[in-house]
Amino acid sequence: MSRSRSRKHGRRYKDEPKLNIKRVIAVVIAIVVIIMFIILLKKLLTSNFSNLQTTQYFSLYSNDRWGVIDNTGKIIIEPTYDEMIIIPNSKHPIFITSTQVNYDVGTYTTKVLNEKNKEIFTEYDKILPIENYDENNTLWYEEDVLKVQKDGKYGLIDYEGKVILECEYDNINSLKGIKNRLIIEKENKKGLVNNKGNIIVNIEYKDIKVLGKTVNSYIVIDEENKYGVSDILDTKYDEIKNIDTTNMFVVKEKGKYKVIDKEEKEVLTSDFDDVENIIDSNIIIKKSDKYGIVNVETGKKINADYEKIDYIDEDKFIAKKDGKYGIININNETLLDFKYSDIIYYNTANLLELTYEEDGNIKNDILNENLELKSNGILSEINNEKNYIKVWTEDGYKYYNFKFEEKDVINILNNNTIFASKKDGKYGFIDKKGKVIVDYIYDDVMEQNSFGFACIKKDGKWGCIDKNGKIIQEPKYELKDNILIDFIGKYHIGQDLNAYYYTDI
Repeated sequence: MSRSRSRKHGRRYKDEPKLNIKRVIAVVIAIVVIIMFIILLKKLLTSNFSNLQTTQYFSLYSNDRWGVIDNTGKIIIEPTYDEMIIIPNSKHPIFITSTQVNYDVGTYTTKVLNEKNKEIFTEYDKILPIENYDENNTLWYEEDVLKVQKDGKYGLIDYEGKVILECEYDNINSLKGIKNRLIIEKENKKGLVNNKGNIIVNIEYKDIKVLGKTVNSYIVIDEENKYGVSDILDTKYDEIKNIDTTNMFVVKEKGKYKVIDKEEKEVLTSDFDDVENIIDSNIIIKKSDKYGIVNVETGKKINADYEKIDYIDEDKFIAKKDGKYGIININNETLLDFKYSDIIYYNTANLLELTYEEDGNIKNDILNENLELKSNGILSEINNEKNYIKVWTEDGYKYYNFKFEEKDVINILNNNTIFASKKDGKYGFIDKKGKVIVDYIYDDVMEQNSFGFACIKKDGKWGCIDKNGKIIQEPKYELKDNILIDFIGKYHIGQDLNAYYYTDI
């Protein structure tokens, strides 16, 4: 007789598969998690940058007072302070202002606020941002440390208040032009530390200077004003030039420059007055206010007949002759005629921008490293994060990848929600599908900045729209003296880029 498979009175026969409730629940949960992940991923992929970005903070100047806004234009600290509020790192709510300022005697105290307008780090007499400057004298601040003073001595803390260096130094300053390198001073001796407080150069020198941007050695000067290079050359020279290499050094002895290697062997000693630069094995020399080149490996030489020489690569150089620029090789052969008013080499993208006059008009060409013409226009931006090049042409801005293949702005600025568009000599904005979001009524516009705001210009005045094309600020600011045009909400960036603040004035 066959065995019945019917269920009676809830009975389960032993040859019937058992239902594993725990496994079923686990599978259901897994499916729910996957669905939620897909939904979240879809939202992330379709959301605009303003939903993903970190909050940033900026100084605000309004009604002759200082405060703080965030990257949405929201006021974080009401503009009630007399002195400017300095924000060393826009991604951290550390706001420093001066109080009790006496300009006659040069005294002041400081106050540090957080995003809740609460005073912090009150255990110190002063809290100061650490200033630094690049080669163009543009001001910036060390982004993760603060200089603190207590009982007349200086130390370092991080943004959480953790002590990096105790307050036991006579002074602490940045090494000009170099991030994460700080000069510490004690008893008239100087040393060098990084932003973690680690010693780079011991405190035993009269002064410390930059050797180069990309090298980890430094010019050091002893009490007898003799120069050396940390960990490489002893302090015995009258001068060492700050040239960005540790393979060869330009040193001065008995009033004359010479080039030596790291073993102090003389590489170049005669037939020049000065050295402008050393890159690879090429030494750009100066003689009687003219420039030439000596290659110390091959022995090839270009006489000092040029008004200026700049390096492109081992066999191409920008040179200036009779007031005009051209390009030569190491054999002194002309690769590009001397007819340009300027030639600029952008090494991050291996591009050259040439400026010249034609039919009474100033024109610009862009060439690649092989000197092939790639575009007629002004190089507006090289973005190494997103790997694109932005060029201004008579037809508006064009975008290229680093292979100089032209790309649609929608594919380049893929986080943007609206895009500048030109029609019949006027500007408006379209969305990713090409739908007109803002009518073509403006004389000029700018693409969205990293906070989602786009600048609009009409009748000579600037205003602002948001990520959806909604007007946040009607055009009302002329901004004729502004080097940079930018908005956060209704506030535009101030004239002084070193101060880096936004205002409604």
